[in-house]
Amino acid sequence: MTKRRKEEIADWYDKHSKSVLSFILLIVKDYQQAEDLTHDTFVKAYLYFDSFKHFSSEKTWLFSIAHNVTVDFLRKRKPSLFFKEIFLMKKDDNPFPEEVIRIKEDSYELYKALGELKDTYRKVIILRKIKDFSIEDTAQILNWSESKVKSTLFRAIPALKRQLIKEGYLDEKTI
Repeated sequence: MTKRRKEEIADWYDKHSKSVLSFILLIVKDYQQAEDLTHDTFVKAYLYFDSFKHFSSEKTWLFSIAHNVTVDFLRKRKPSLFFKEIFLMKKDDNPFPEEVIRIKEDSYELYKALGELKDTYRKVIILRKIKDFSIEDTAQILNWSESKVKSTLFRAIPALKRQLIKEGYLDEKTI
């Protein structure tokens, strides 16, 4: 079983690691941390391989693990971020060079605006509209009901449009 598990996880890593990394990167905005959390995601997938019952695709299961690993990381990190921002009174919103290279010139504004949205809006837009997960898979990954995914996305899209207008990337007249 262990050899099969290693081969399966290695195959999943080859297929999905870049997608998992970009998902985490959009949430944490730190390339090195996103790499570490991606590694943690696949370690957990290996450790809990037997609990994967194939009710969903392996990609959905991996994104669910990635989401939980990232949320756990952010929960632990929040107090230190709070104090860092209070004492330094400076927040680094500049993307890392690796991230800039990965983001196409014309979509940079979208990712910047996404970063200004509240966390739930950002996650649902990333999963549904950028990563193309179904409503059902998105609900599974976020551990939400399907109706919550639908209603959150319904509110998130106009919020994103407002943010793009606010930042001057969209003209109100073109919408």
